[in-house]
Amino acid sequence: MHEVVQDYYGRQLSGSSDLKTSACCDPSQMPEWLKPLLARIHRDVLGRYYGCGLVCPPLLEGCRVLDLGCGSGRDVYALAQLVGASGEVVGVDMTDEQLAVAEKYRAYHAEQFGYDNVRFVKGYIEQLDALDLAPRSFDIIVSNCVVNLSPDKSAVLKGVGRLLKPGGEFYFSDVYADRRVPDAVRNDPVLYGECLGGALYWNDFLRLARATGFIDPRLVEDHPIAVTDPALAAKVGAIRFYSATYRLFAINGLEDGCEDHGQAVVYRGSIAQHPDRFVLDKHHDIETGKVFPVCGNTYRMLRESRFAPHFEFIGDFSRHFGLFEGCGGGLPFDAGTIATGGIACC
Repeated sequence: MHEVVQDYYGRQLSGSSDLKTSACCDPSQMPEWLKPLLARIHRDVLGRYYGCGLVCPPLLEGCRVLDLGCGSGRDVYALAQLVGASGEVVGVDMTDEQLAVAEKYRAYHAEQFGYDNVRFVKGYIEQLDALDLAPRSFDIIVSNCVVNLSPDKSAVLKGVGRLLKPGGEFYFSDVYADRRVPDAVRNDPVLYGECLGGALYWNDFLRLARATGFIDPRLVEDHPIAVTDPALAAKVGAIRFYSATYRLFAINGLEDGCEDHGQAVVYRGSIAQHPDRFVLDKHHDIETGKVFPVCGNTYRMLRESRFAPHFEFIGDFSRHFGLFEGCGGGLPFDAGTIATGGIACC
């Protein structure tokens, strides 16, 4: 499958083939604050962008960031501006043609930004331990429509867990399916290159995340993918695909359900570009200045991560009141949850 992916995206770069679905495009509304950052990126890099969703989490100044499957470097060069001169962004990709484009414009972007804080490494994302990357050395790891292309997704998540600092996060967009993808779809080279063949069934991804140490995956946003090519649409049949953004925190000891300890947080409104509210995930839209009750896991995600200085924390773990009200926690998923790819969380 590595050869399939390298060939498929090599042909996209050469212009000899076109993408046939919306899986590797970004239909999301572009935030106004991101547009100036992208405007400073060379048009040849922008023109070779095949990601899905946005992978620019907030509060990156001074962070060390790893981009898995960085391609021609669009997200690396956007993130480089967000981490600033005191931060660093490392991009990993296995495709020579993509890395050649990224490296070609490295000096150009250093001149544009006033600093050179990026590095590109050739390698496979399921073999991160074979690369010159120190354990627990990254604040944030991102990827953009790449994990589905890996033949060993468990190895990817294990490698991510090894490289993240305590309290760090894996913030990534990828492709998911509403059921397990059959072999006929999985082994089709075009569907695999289009990021559909390797898509994980929602529940299998959640199980995999928990098995590799990310106990409480949080869905940030999701939207359906359109299969616009009639021949491919016939092959996938009734399977529904979604592009979704998740964040996985490297925090040991999270509970497998959302437990109520009588805790709450208050957002100070102090994160740049987010003065009125902070969105942790689809279930946690925290308005500035308002007391917001949270489960124990959410409390720890905010208190033990880079977000801590921007919140007031109410309560501790000295008392337990059962499952958080309205939270599915470790209970069986309902049909609505499966359809949206989320967890029935607090």
